[in-house]
Amino acid sequence: MKQEISRFVRGDMLLIFEKDEKGMVGFTLIPKETEGMLKEKDCGAAPLVELYVRGDVLPADYAAGNTMCGSASTFSLVFERQYTDGDSIVTCFRDSTGSREVTHTLVFSEELRAVECYSEIKNAGDRGFTLEMISSGNIGGLTPYDAGEAPDTMEITTATSNWSAEGAMVTETVEQLSLETSWAIQGYRVMKIGQRGSLPIRNHFPFMAVHDKVRNVTWAVQLEAPASWQIEARRKDYGLAMTGGIADFDFGHWAKDLEPGESFRTHSMYITAVTGDAEKASQRLLDIHERNRPKHLTLPPVMFNEYCTTWGEPSYGNLSGIVSALKGKGMEYLVIDAGWYKDDENPWHMTGGDWVPSKTLFPDGIKAAADMIREAGMVPGIWFESETCGSRSLMHDREDMLLTRNGYVIDTGSRRFLDMRKKEVQAYLDKKVIGQLNDYGFGYIKNDYNESIGTGVDGAESLGEGLRQSVECSRDFFRRIRKEVPGIVMENCASGGHRLEPSLMSLFDMASFSDAHECVTIPVIAANLHRLILPMQSQIWAVIRKDDSLRRINYSLVSTFLGAMCLSGDVTDLSAEQWGVIDRDVEFYRNVRHIIAHGDSKVVQNGVTSYSDLRGWQTVVRDSGTEQLVTVHTFGGDVPSAIEIATGEGEVLDSVMCEDTGWTFEGGVLKVSPGAEFDAAAFHIRKSGV
Repeated sequence: MKQEISRFVRGDMLLIFEKDEKGMVGFTLIPKETEGMLKEKDCGAAPLVELYVRGDVLPADYAAGNTMCGSASTFSLVFERQYTDGDSIVTCFRDSTGSREVTHTLVFSEELRAVECYSEIKNAGDRGFTLEMISSGNIGGLTPYDAGEAPDTMEITTATSNWSAEGAMVTETVEQLSLETSWAIQGYRVMKIGQRGSLPIRNHFPFMAVHDKVRNVTWAVQLEAPASWQIEARRKDYGLAMTGGIADFDFGHWAKDLEPGESFRTHSMYITAVTGDAEKASQRLLDIHERNRPKHLTLPPVMFNEYCTTWGEPSYGNLSGIVSALKGKGMEYLVIDAGWYKDDENPWHMTGGDWVPSKTLFPDGIKAAADMIREAGMVPGIWFESETCGSRSLMHDREDMLLTRNGYVIDTGSRRFLDMRKKEVQAYLDKKVIGQLNDYGFGYIKNDYNESIGTGVDGAESLGEGLRQSVECSRDFFRRIRKEVPGIVMENCASGGHRLEPSLMSLFDMASFSDAHECVTIPVIAANLHRLILPMQSQIWAVIRKDDSLRRINYSLVSTFLGAMCLSGDVTDLSAEQWGVIDRDVEFYRNVRHIIAHGDSKVVQNGVTSYSDLRGWQTVVRDSGTEQLVTVHTFGGDVPSAIEIATGEGEVLDSVMCEDTGWTFEGGVLKVSPGAEFDAAAFHIRKSGV
């Protein structure tokens, strides 16, 4: 039996804090409307804070090596009190010796359809100890609508990610994941996702959802995770738990020394509960990004990036042609991408780090190019990979400025990494990055990052803590760019989409959605990301080639309606007919981008199973409350005679498509008849009765 400590209504959710027979305190979070369905769950409370201090007894029940949860460090915590402080619910613990003070803080904001959790531990004793694991958040007792195990009831959804293949949702049942309770109610079952290194969106996004498919209720979590992280779905008794935080010592080689009086606070984990599926829960978690994002931009822009035009060799000469082709075309930003600093012998990816503009490419200086762009009515932007240096740069040999592991400079292919913790590194970047942004009049920075540091670095009590410190100093540098360059627009890029997590997204106006620059999979990846980042912040590429058909151009441009439009490609060699399609689609985009900026999305993908052999079709409905933006894409294989999208009653204000694409709109159903494979259409709808 569990004893209720407190309950709170926050928005449309009910929070209930409980204490079990072993003294552990946990909480239940449910949609308020399902309160009458609650059962007394036959399980222990999932502790609000899971932690492990070096030297304490490790977890039993075959857990060691799979999870550090359930240790003596956790079970030694004694509940002291709980109080409210404004929008925060603070729960305080002290260990049985009195040497560790632990607090769990749950924050509710009117701007979120979720709650925010974080943990803090303080050394209140007279000697130091080493922390090897601490959770940001932990929700257990799932599903609380069954007293027992609830077989064939729950499924778990995660979001996978690889280079140029970001954000695919994968759903598996608890039974498929072998998370069923054992016959003897012992033995931890653990399913862990996470990553080690400085590219946080590798393998998975820091997102997990549990869906009770019988009651149609979903619990979902998302972590702030700028470096190594982990989320576990874990079970020992009849209650399933989700726990997340910094990657622990077992998984990420992280340990933190705390001397008397010192404290450590985790990043936040966000939790929501909703009547609906994982798709609906994901839309609620996007409130985090909306609340935290910079408000410099009110609408997603129309941009041009020259990378897929010059392929790493921008010059004043080729930029002059690009500017001439784009003048008067509605482009708001023109970004000079990688290679502006390269020498005459080596490629762009081997020469970054010194950040000296090439005199060969820019004989009159790069400021002349920035001035030319601005005179044509566009804001000039420039690419940096601030935290790394290439193998042919002078900085490559400044080993005193670089990160090491086990005494050796970290080499990954052609890149090394600056030690962002060092004052001399920060001073160097202040001059080379911030100084040049200001000196040359750039109003936009694309901050790229094309490798991972790996498990960790020297210079702290553990490799993982060294990595954490280094990445936190990178975040401090990004904050300083915004402070020191008034009005700067900042793009978060990491080989495309490898840094699309909440704490980094909160520092940037936009992010590169992927490196799938010319792939037919662009609309699929872009739609997947509607569940994980704001479309407002998702910069999507449309690379236009001189031999592209009009259908292909429209396909590429409609893909950008799923986020912020970024063009590239052969703009100096396009025909008037090709420009006609571009001009039409850009005008449509400008008329609907307020819907992209604010709303919820519903993604439907039919027959889409492979990125390498893309087949089937996709629809995305972006709903702002009063208007809708509907996009339709077909892929390879049989073309459906009609695709039906239920939008509700309304009026189609405008549309873009190829001439052989047909459509009707009756009874709140939009029916689209595609003209061919790899076709696209978009519709602007004004809803009725709202």
